[in-house]
Amino acid sequence: MLYLALTGVIGGAILAVVLSLLAVRRTRAAADQRVADAVQHLTEGMQETMRDLATAVETAKMATADASGAELAASLDVEEVSERTLEAAAAIPGVEAALVDVPAADGARATIAHGLGAEEAAKAAVQLPENDNLRAVEVTYRYRIDDVEGASSSYVRSGVAVPLRAEGRAVGTLAAFSRSSASPLGEAAIDELERLAARAGPALENARKYTEARAQADLDALTGLHNRRYFHETLAREVGRASRYQRRLALIVFDVDDFKKVNDRVGHLAGDAVLAEAAERLLSVCRSADVACRVGGDEFAVVVPESSSEDAELLAGRIAQAIGSRPISPGGTVNVSAGVAELRPDDRATELFQRADEALYRAKELGKAQTHVAADGA
Repeated sequence: MLYLALTGVIGGAILAVVLSLLAVRRTRAAADQRVADAVQHLTEGMQETMRDLATAVETAKMATADASGAELAASLDVEEVSERTLEAAAAIPGVEAALVDVPAADGARATIAHGLGAEEAAKAAVQLPENDNLRAVEVTYRYRIDDVEGASSSYVRSGVAVPLRAEGRAVGTLAAFSRSSASPLGEAAIDELERLAARAGPALENARKYTEARAQADLDALTGLHNRRYFHETLAREVGRASRYQRRLALIVFDVDDFKKVNDRVGHLAGDAVLAEAAERLLSVCRSADVACRVGGDEFAVVVPESSSEDAELLAGRIAQAIGSRPISPGGTVNVSAGVAELRPDDRATELFQRADEALYRAKELGKAQTHVAADGA
């Protein structure tokens, strides 16, 4: 009986182990599938971005083939297309000033003017109503006596605003102005503006699409920071600028301490969430002039223009504090180690990066969770 009882206990234990192994295998398989799905999603997003870039370039080539729009379509830069549009508008008889108003990347409005100061352009801008049948809006400006006394000839007196359209929808406004109260813009000028708007609308929309697609191609899909390619391009450009004008330039390279253990503990998808949150906290303490990038895995870099190694060391401390001051769910509290280097007179971009990277590894050797500054001669 004792033998049978032991046999039953051992058999039950073996069965439990086998079931546990099967459960772990299924769990890992499910996690691996989630990771594969995430990678596939990121790959598809990048492929779509590259298709958008190719489409924008091809559209520009097709538009350039049209002689009437060649001058405007020759550029894929929104500001340059706007400026060429304004130059063409200012050449219309009777037009003394003009402006282009288009949506900006941040959801606000971007106004580019010719012959108008910033304040005057803001006051003269015309917001067109949504109306597919709208050809143009004519505006007459009247002022209080005390506003124009002594400067009446310099004030905008009349204007015409026409919609900029592309793909069947409004993408902005083109407005032209006269400072003469005796001769407002007539039908001939309005006809010219409409013809100009018909060419400028598609060119501006194509430039906007290209700019957005190009910006997406420069971003890391996981964190929203600039990617490795953009980092090396920017670092080379900033090194050249700093050397040419004898300006200071510093570089921070840092990574998350023991990030492999985080991945092993919570899984790769949760680890990705930790990196995304760390990137958001990084941006919260950087200046607008600083260029924050993800250069690979859990390694990040910040190009710090017009700054010394001391400035960059202080920024690295703020970054470490922002990331490590409170837990990041689901990974818990994480720390970072950083290396800092300042540009030397004969440095190339690769040498500056190498010195900052070596300083990072020195910080690791010294115990992690700290910043090490490369010596000037190192």
